[in-house]
Amino acid sequence: MHDLILSFKTSAEKHITNLREELKGIRTGRAQSGMIESMQIEAYGGTKMKLIELSSIMTESTDALVITPFDPSTVTDIEKGILASPLGMNPQTEGNRIIVRIPPLSEEQRAKYVKLVSQMIEEARNQIRYERDTIRKKIKHQEDAKELTEDDRYRLEKEIDELTGKMNAELQTIKDNKEQEIMEV
Repeated sequence: MHDLILSFKTSAEKHITNLREELKGIRTGRAQSGMIESMQIEAYGGTKMKLIELSSIMTESTDALVITPFDPSTVTDIEKGILASPLGMNPQTEGNRIIVRIPPLSEEQRAKYVKLVSQMIEEARNQIRYERDTIRKKIKHQEDAKELTEDDRYRLEKEIDELTGKMNAELQTIKDNKEQEIMEV
């Protein structure tokens, strides 16, 4: 019985964790290393690696990131990868460091990113809803197979619904916080 609740909770939390990681890649008005950590860089003759695997990334100011490659020979590869990314950033190389200035967002870009966040949140809600429905079917199946009593089924469904409500509230908080970050000038 309790395995079903644990299974639901685990998978729902995994969706929320994945969402948080995806949201790090959405630009806001200020520099954050999460924006570029997952950026794919082709280094060492064609091997694709995440930028975080090739360098350390620090925030220098509200509008600048400093990338320090672990291997100085990858500076050019990192620079090319940043230029090729859809984020529209222009890296500046200073010795073995790369400085990336984050241009301010226009109102149009802010609105576009807020809409994207809403879509991502809704997708996560749908995934959690799907997980909930799957667990409810399993509960119903166990009741039909006489493995659960009707009271147990109602109790489990109530617990699943409460967990779903908490997850949706958490998603709403994530959405509100990210939108506020994006709209901040």
